[in-house]
Amino acid sequence: MNQPLAGYAPAPVTARMENHGSHMLKVAMQTGNDLLARVGSMVAYEGFIQYEPNPPAVRQIARDWITGEGAPLMKCTGDGLLYLADYGANVVVINLNGDGISVNATNLLAFDAHLSWGVERVKGLAKFAGQGLWNTRISGQGWVALTSRGKPIVVDCGGGEDETYVDPDALVAWSPNLKVKGKRSFKAQSLIGRGSGEAYQMAFSGQGIVVVQPSEDSTDRIRIRG
Repeated sequence: MNQPLAGYAPAPVTARMENHGSHMLKVAMQTGNDLLARVGSMVAYEGFIQYEPNPPAVRQIARDWITGEGAPLMKCTGDGLLYLADYGANVVVINLNGDGISVNATNLLAFDAHLSWGVERVKGLAKFAGQGLWNTRISGQGWVALTSRGKPIVVDCGGGEDETYVDPDALVAWSPNLKVKGKRSFKAQSLIGRGSGEAYQMAFSGQGIVVVQPSEDSTDRIRIRG
């Protein structure tokens, strides 16, 4: 019975956060190294791990979640192995080395609780873009896990004069030092995204990366767990 399933067993822990397959996150939990994770994302755990929904550190920005531009978080503490997932989405693990990332809150799965974070206004972006005016910015030394509807691509903007254009509903995250602006295009409305009405894009320029998922349909991404 066990032999045919051996290939699905967890591998030895090598890092604080790592993928178990493409659609699951494995977190090595230790006392004093707490985690903030999307509410409802826990699928399994080993050891002694406790959960606190809507901890005090999270309540300060709860007002922004009411608008649908964020997702509730829970605080995870204890020792053991924690497994997280989000409706079968691909999981992308990032180790921040003193830098930062700006994340669409619907794509945020988990991050180290000691990292600096908060909801911020996306400068230069008008309300017409599907991304909204707010994003979650995370910075410091630690781990972050994102989700993507399909295998994402990472575009290096390269710091040149050319801009990188992204469909707002396909955008996952970007380097916070990039310049962002919205662009409206009537002629391209049948070529970009779902092709209904005007075509809106987000334009990025400067030195940094943009993470893009192979999906423009945000319906599945904005479901909020209770």
